[in-house]
Amino acid sequence: MADGRETTPNDVAATQRLMAYWTEGAGAAKIQWGVPGDFDRCVTQLSKHVGPGIVKGLCSNLHLRATGARPGNAPGEKTAHQGDS
Repeated sequence: MADGRETTPNDVAATQRLMAYWTEGAGAAKIQWGVPGDFDRCVTQLSKHVGPGIVKGLCSNLHLRATGARPGNAPGEKTAHQGDS
């Protein structure tokens, strides 16, 4: 991998393994996708491994992959303004 870009088939495979870990495997169990606070838990967990400039975008992409929607838009999720009168 060069400058965060996949340059070989092995890089692509490694990226896919990590994405699966955080969306389907043990990492997903730590984040608890679909449970309120999942995005914040993702940011906390992944901040240990990636820089602050990419962690929120990465978590948004992982949220989409895990739930089928961007943060705050997955089935059953409520945004901060919902329910306010």
